Amino acid sequence: MTDATLGLLLLLARQGAIGVLDDTELARRIRNGDQQAFRMFFERYHAFLLHYLERMGVAPEVAEDLVQQAFLAIWERRAQIDPNRSLRAFLFRIGHNRALNHFRDTRRLNSDEALPELLDPSPGADRQTDAALLRARLEEAIARLPERRRAVFELCFLQDLTYREAAEVLGISPKTVENQMTQALRQLRTALADFR
Repeated sequence: MTDATLGLLLLLARQGAIGVLDDTELARRIRNGDQQAFRMFFERYHAFLLHYLERMGVAPEVAEDLVQQAFLAIWERRAQIDPNRSLRAFLFRIGHNRALNHFRDTRRLNSDEALPELLDPSPGADRQTDAALLRARLEEAIARLPERRRAVFELCFLQDLTYREAAEVLGISPKTVENQMTQALRQLRTALADFR
């Protein structure tokens, strides 16, 4: 991304504020070139998309760049925005695809990285350690979900997208999203069943 492109994106994101608008109205206004609406959309979803990409395993500095690219793509394609479709889902789809492209392009470099070891608390561990262990086991269980199931779980459960929006992001049917969520929850319950 060039400095001029990044500068334009940041300028658009920092211009004056407008009242709170729903996503449909934001999409309509962005399509018409409203920079303030774009700024509001940027502020509303920047952190969510960044967190989602980091949960996919993208390094924070790379994730930030991919987020910027996704928002820039929205602005550059604003004339093609359909306000009747979820702009948030479109943004997440762009970010998701860019992350997949990043993984594809850097696969050989990352293949030798080891997974971090989990905590092994003593039998008399306090509640904070128990919570840390539960969190670590949950993270491990999520990481072990098949790729599509993990993506569906993270979009629907962690990023609070609807099944329809997640389906748009991933290019699958809402019924497939529903089935993958059911399987993900079942698999996570099984993985955490022995935790007390």
